[in-house]
Formats: sequence, structure tokens, C-alpha cells
Amino acid sequence: MGAEQGRRFGGRGDTAGRTTGGLISRWLRAARGPKDTAAADADREDLLLAAAAAGLPLAPAAYPSDYRCSCNRVGCPTPGRHPVSFAWQTQSTTDRAQIERWARHQPQANFITATGMVHDVLDVPLEAGYEALERLLAAGIEVGPVAESGGDRVLFFTATRGTPDEEDEWWPCELDCHPETMDEHPGLRWHCRGSYVLVPPARLPAERSVFWVRGPEHPLPDPLTLLETLTDACARYVGAEPDFTSAWP
Repeated sequence: MGAEQGRRFGGRGDTAGRTTGGLISRWLRAARGPKDTAAADADREDLLLAAAAAGLPLAPAAYPSDYRCSCNRVGCPTPGRHPVSFAWQTQSTTDRAQIERWARHQPQANFITATGMVHDVLDVPLEAGYEALERLLAAGIEVGPVAESGGDRVLFFTATRGTPDEEDEWWPCELDCHPETMDEHPGLRWHCRGSYVLVPPARLPAERSVFWVRGPEHPLPDPLTLLETLTDACARYVGAEPDFTSAWP
């Protein structure tokens, strides 16, 4: 995140009369991903293993290659963001030995974590995400792992709601949107069963990245404890009233 984003944040205030830039700046200073590529590569395996140790099931994903996606698909809609195998849901694992083999045999690969098994992810626009994070922590609400993704989204990792006894009360993420069509859903996205997100560390085109703001050592909270604050922050950034039902899985 560079000077352009800093200028963008600095121009917007919140309802308390404080500028969003003032609220967010210290998070950005603390959360900046490593600028040294060699250091980032050295930490990559440890970070992946830490995520797996926290219960996040991982599987290999594509990565940026010469301004394109490593999958070589013409017009890939999500370059560097998608799994490399169609069997990613069954392939996803927390097994340390398997993750070490993948990481060492595919040194450039990103990794996804499958949601709806152990954890869900509440995925919100960048500005709304950092504002909500500030508010949640100030209110003493337990916040779990948080990542910044691609310079435009913030990911809140939560416990999954699981599979209720009454299946009529549940639907997979794909009924709302598919990971390849996420750009059509600019507000809050709830990644649950049938979805995935990139897990840090990950590289994206145009020198963007995915990195931890709060690491996976933080326990996964109940998503409902975060939902109101996240929905409210998103609503103020998209100019709409909070709508809890639109994000409810």
C-alpha cells in the first residue's frame, strides 16, 4: 500500500469526526508485509505451517508469472488467486509433512485455505475492514486472525458455523457468488462451505500481496460477534444501510 492509498484514506472521515487515515495509519505501519523478497521467501514455509497448525486446511494455488497467471489460462479471471487442482476441497490439509512437500516442490506457489470446514472468512473492503478492526478492538471484542489481501480487501478469519441439523437453514457460498465472480460483490463476502481465500504469504500481480495483520495464533471468534460492526462499516463505504440478511450464510 503506497502513497496513493494513504492519500485516499486521508480524505475520508468517520461518524465520530476522526479521519479514517488517522485510524488506519498505525495498522498499516504495523501490518506492512516484508519488503525484502529473500526474507519473505525464508519465512514462507514457517508462515504456512503456522496457519496449518492453527487448523486452517491448505492446498496449493496459482501464482503470478510474467504479468499473467501461472495456470496459463487465457484471460484467467483470478490470476494467482485460485487452486491448482479441481480437487482442492478434498486435497486441503493441515498435515505438516504434506505442506512441507508442497512448499518445497512448488517454491513459487501461493496457497489457499478452504473455508467452511474449520473456519469461515468475512471478507470486506480495505477501508471498512481497518475501520471495523479499530472499533472491534476498542470495544474489547475478541478478534481472530486478520489478513490484508491484494491491497483492497481485509479478511477476518472466524470459526465456521458448521453444518446445522436443519439443512434448509444453510447454503454454500456458491449460491451467493463463486470465488471467480467476487468482483461483482464489492461489499461484505462471507466465505463458508464451497469457498476459499488465499492464505498469507501470497503474491499477486502488480506486486501486490496477502499478509497477516493479526496472525493465526489468535483464536477463531464466533463470526456473529463481528458481523454487526463489519456490516455497518461496509454499509457506510458503499452508501447503503446495513443489511444483515444479504451476507447471512
